[in-house]
Amino acid sequence: MKVVIAPEPGGPEALQIVEMETPTPSGREVLVEVKAAGVNRPDVMQRMGGYPPPPGASDVLGLEIAGEVIAVGSEASRFAVGDRVFGLVASGGYAEYAVIDERNALLAPAGVDWTAVGGIPETYFTVWTNMIQRGQLTKGEWVLIHGGSSGIGTTAIQIAKARGARVAITAGSAEKCQKCLDLGADVAINYKEEDFVEALTKATDGHGFDLCLDMVGGEYVNRNLAAAAPGGRLVQIALQAGPEATINVWQIMAKKLWFTGSTLRARSVEEKAEIANELEQELMPLWENGQCLPVIDSVYPFEEVVDAHRRMDAPHIGKVILSFEGDR
Repeated sequence: MKVVIAPEPGGPEALQIVEMETPTPSGREVLVEVKAAGVNRPDVMQRMGGYPPPPGASDVLGLEIAGEVIAVGSEASRFAVGDRVFGLVASGGYAEYAVIDERNALLAPAGVDWTAVGGIPETYFTVWTNMIQRGQLTKGEWVLIHGGSSGIGTTAIQIAKARGARVAITAGSAEKCQKCLDLGADVAINYKEEDFVEALTKATDGHGFDLCLDMVGGEYVNRNLAAAAPGGRLVQIALQAGPEATINVWQIMAKKLWFTGSTLRARSVEEKAEIANELEQELMPLWENGQCLPVIDSVYPFEEVVDAHRRMDAPHIGKVILSFEGDR
């Protein structure tokens, strides 16, 4: 089968399509003929040498797949050959075939095409565990989502609105802000033109956020603390501005704030299975009704993976998808 690797760290041109033996499913794994695979920021980081696969995982890029089951392991019982499935893999998504633990996969929602299904797993698992499980977002609360036009951001807006929350986002252009408003955001702040702390405080009548989902880190951390409501929660999910920050601890103490964070890729199969179960219960009815689906920026044939990564490195809105079906 054909797969994508990055033998040496670098830009999109570092990616290479090579031949590799098709894997055989064992235990509770199923073998999937991949129809679509999402392109995500962790893939870019791995390509650049900053996010190696966890121990035991292959060096084939890709964290999410959607496709058809063509074989099952000896202990697998959840899916049958021919089932349409999607889910998370620790690596190996940029490939014609991939194995996935059945506990980290779900049946594809009826009536949803492969492109959309392939864009669900990574961002929806990430948003759900951080915004809902850890962040405990509830109806009526204000959530601040940095990077609102990203794959994570557009997913978070839709999930938050589906659960009755009020949403403020930051984005870097008028076009991106408008897209977020169209998705349901209540407030869109262009961080290049406004100070988000002042803008959020004004928009919420001095309240601030109850929950913040932050992908930036760096100097944003202290500004997030300043923008928080008393008892607010800050969940760190990425560090685009770097891992180092000077924190005003008094803000945490005085406001009784809660500051946490997490990663997804290295979590156990069992932890990811818990997220998958909740997504199936809470979001599957919405997906099957055509709601709360990924915002797709662009779709590239598998052979154009270099161009897909160039798109990831450029301004874009929503998800970038690799298609194995030959249509763009």
